Amino acid sequence: MDKLLKSILLILLSASFFVFGWLSHSAYNPIHKIVKQSLFDKILQRKMLNVVFLNAPTSYYIGADGAQGFEYDLVKAYADSLGVDLNITTANTIKEAIALSKNKNIDITSASLTRTKKREKTFNFGPSYFEVQEQVVCYRGMLGSGKFPRDVEGLSGLKITIGEDTSYSETVESLVADGYDINATISSEYSTEELLGQVASHKIDCTIVDSNIYSLNHRYFTEIALAFTISGREQLAWVLAPDSKKLEASMYSWLNNFNQSRKMAALKDHYYSYVLFFDYYNTKMFYKRIKSRLPKYKKIFISVGKKYDIPWKLLAAISYQESHWNPRAKSFTGVRGMMMLTRKTAKILGVKNRLNPKQSIMGGTRHIRQMIKLVPKEVVGENRLKFALAAYNIGMWHIKDAQKLAKKIGYDQNSWNDLKKVLPLLAKKRYYRTLRHGYARGDEAVKYVDSIYNFKDILDNTLENDKDKKVLRKTH
Repeated sequence: MDKLLKSILLILLSASFFVFGWLSHSAYNPIHKIVKQSLFDKILQRKMLNVVFLNAPTSYYIGADGAQGFEYDLVKAYADSLGVDLNITTANTIKEAIALSKNKNIDITSASLTRTKKREKTFNFGPSYFEVQEQVVCYRGMLGSGKFPRDVEGLSGLKITIGEDTSYSETVESLVADGYDINATISSEYSTEELLGQVASHKIDCTIVDSNIYSLNHRYFTEIALAFTISGREQLAWVLAPDSKKLEASMYSWLNNFNQSRKMAALKDHYYSYVLFFDYYNTKMFYKRIKSRLPKYKKIFISVGKKYDIPWKLLAAISYQESHWNPRAKSFTGVRGMMMLTRKTAKILGVKNRLNPKQSIMGGTRHIRQMIKLVPKEVVGENRLKFALAAYNIGMWHIKDAQKLAKKIGYDQNSWNDLKKVLPLLAKKRYYRTLRHGYARGDEAVKYVDSIYNFKDILDNTLENDKDKKVLRKTH
């Protein structure tokens, strides 16, 4: 009996220790429970935001002064607010951007992605930052032929190509399912901008793009025309990594403040309103300003032109192209003055006041001289100046990329007439993906140089009897 009692007491004592230990652990554990670190906290800790950008003019590309693009500037502003740097991965197509967004180390994908019901089933969308509508864009030459479409029914029988994995392909699939006769080719080979180029050259009849893409590109592709809007209002939104609630909340809060401060309006104005404004500055306006504005700055152009051995009318043409001879001209990015110098460039050139016409013209001319010196010595004659002007527009690194490409495909890399055929290829995926500095709107550089020389020719003809006709015209 004593033995049995001792056994029972031992069991009870052991059980009490077990219960006490369990209760103690339960009480202790919540206090010291390890909380999983959020993605947002990791970003702040590593001081780096990993972003996928679509390498395109509406998103991100390398311009004359480095990285730029509406979406790049927007994400960069957010990163700056956090005090972190950007670690950028580029994609050449929407399809590539979507694939890259699934990588574990990617925090944000910014690739002009429309928030669609189909995509929402797969991706974690963050804030919407831009409102667009899908638009059917067709070859202008079809106007008046009876083939130019005015509605969805008008697309029947037309040659249409759209990008793979885009919201446009979803729209077409939906319309076909509803019974509309649309025979569209879905392609992964071309970017949206390349498809607009194919419309302009009438290789295809039509394509579909977002309204912001059309706004940005119609001044470059003069033979495209808006046919009709094919969707309602849609939202472009960032794709965020899974389980990123704290990052999402931070971005919503920041974007709201960015909108309230009107910085968003200024950013949109810089990239889109200027496109519409630019179209009004035609030759007629140039003739008017030769009389109203040029006389105020003519002596400065002549003096600086003599000092740096560059034709003064060429300097005047460059200045008109940059600022329309407005000494207080300003862009969203902070480029200012007669020659539209960045703050950084002005400092390097010793320009203390960018709004001072003489300092700006002097600084801009020195900058052009520097560009001329950077042009390879094998480029001679007037070619040197044209190469330098193109570099002034898109950056010398892209000019050198174009030279390498020219040599590769059998053109004379030291001739402007050949280089101007190659520069537009920097906007084509099959070429720029192999180049060191990637995408560039090379056709804009060609138009920039052509426009400057057009203005110069007008000045030469208009001021033919001017006694300053003897100003040195030698090129470098």
